[in-house]
Amino acid sequence: MKLKPELVLDAAGVIAANFSPQFWKELVSRYELPQDRLAQFKQDIRVRFWTGMITEDEFWDDICTRFPAIDKEEARRALLAQITPLPAASLIPEWSEHAHIHLLSNHREEWLESIVTPLRPFLRSVTISSAAGCCKPEAPIYERVEQYFQHFERKASVLFVDDQAKNFREAEARGWTTLLADEQGDWIHAVNQFLKI
Repeated sequence: MKLKPELVLDAAGVIAANFSPQFWKELVSRYELPQDRLAQFKQDIRVRFWTGMITEDEFWDDICTRFPAIDKEEARRALLAQITPLPAASLIPEWSEHAHIHLLSNHREEWLESIVTPLRPFLRSVTISSAAGCCKPEAPIYERVEQYFQHFERKASVLFVDDQAKNFREAEARGWTTLLADEQGDWIHAVNQFLKI
């Protein structure tokens, strides 16, 4: 029996619009925030937030405490409005006929829910850093995804699509093929070729 390949997709910049850096620019301009202090806040909170060590509410409380000009509900609505499906999301049902599809993303489950929920019937696994407790490009999050591969010991082919090349080193060390998602969406043709569609 022929093995289906494993197709591992990032979320932001691949199947969902990437809210950053546009959201942060909007915060600076809308609330007249000092850009350097906001950049420092992002750096300080990055790992704790993306790995789920703090809740979404704690994130908003923290940013609003440091920058009191921010209207929490308005800022949250603005952020969620930017997380919209990209064209590749609509291709996942078809791709799932030719491959096992996995999502692997540094993100928040709450923020991706509206995009991921309708796709779940077509996904073999969903690994989001806020629930996994680890982030790309660290090894443990890739190990989590491999647990869902079918017959990985028989080396079924794996294609990993991400919009950040810095996330490829660990994947390539594991024998995965990597593909950089460009903003124009040309990478979709490469996926179709990989799946022989």
